[in-house]
This record gives sequence, C-alpha cells and structure tokens, in this order.
Amino acid sequence: MAGFAVLGQVVPASINTDITLYTATAQTVGSTLVVCNQSGAEQTFSVRVRVDAAADNPKQMILYNAEIAIGESVFFTIGVTLAPGATGDQVRVQASSTAVSFNLFGSN
Repeated sequence: MAGFAVLGQVVPASINTDITLYTATAQTVGSTLVVCNQSGAEQTFSVRVRVDAAADNPKQMILYNAEIAIGESVFFTIGVTLAPGATGDQVRVQASSTAVSFNLFGSN
C-alpha cells in the first residue's frame, strides 16, 4: 500500500564517496531531504539523481559541494519524482565528513 514514509537514512562511511540514499522500487515522490552536520567543522555535501541507475554524469547533480555549517540541519522541499524502471531511479549523496547524515521523506 502506498503511503508516506521515511524513504532513506544514511551516514556515508567514507568521505567524498557516493552512497545510495534511496532506490525507487515503485513510483515515488521524495518530498523533503534533510541534511544534518553533526561534526565540529563546516562541511560540504552533494546530491545527485540517477535515472534508472545510470552511470554518474554531471547533469544528475541537484546540489554540488553545498556548504553546511557546524551543527546545522538544512531542509530541501523539492518533490523529486522517481520511477522504478529496470533498476530504479536513485538518490545518491556524499559529504566531506562521516558525521553528515541524510534523510529523505516522501511517499511511494
């Protein structure tokens, strides 16, 4: 049954390395992305949307090296639409610290 959900939660295990936050297995709307810097220094982060898990390409970036202050949480209400496709659209993230968390909320 479709409904509102926490679609994904991750803290990257390695700095500046893409990790999958969410892969669509059904028609999905990612309504809000929350990024939280839990470190003691300013950090950067990036977010990309890969259509049907395509190879990385600069056109996929929706946030690139965005700065986030010490202890700050930033909220992006974007309504990104994702489709299941052959391998599923993906939201992938990376950060300059392993103390930056990502949460995606939406409906599927």
